[in-house]
Amino acid sequence: MADVASSDTYARIYAAVRRVPHGRVATYGQIAKLVGVGARQVGYALHACTDPRVPWQRVINAKGEVSARPDADHQRVRLLEEGVELDAKGRVDLAKYRWKPRSK
Repeated sequence: MADVASSDTYARIYAAVRRVPHGRVATYGQIAKLVGVGARQVGYALHACTDPRVPWQRVINAKGEVSARPDADHQRVRLLEEGVELDAKGRVDLAKYRWKPRSK
């Protein structure tokens, strides 16, 4: 069986995430819709990603939160470094920072 991380689906997810511009965020569901997969599949792909060119930190949950995981603080720091603000509850204002892709 082929390595899942090298699958075409993961490659398409990584390509979609690379489109999210610096200082913007996308939700797991948003990336999933672009690629035609489920939001959990996006999470699995990003968890497996080792390519430093994929800005995984720009993908957050639908509530505007960084999902709970061991590197969550690192993700918050990277978002702050990109100018993405988090409120007192650690949420990103999706109305302000959500990426709105024009087309593929």
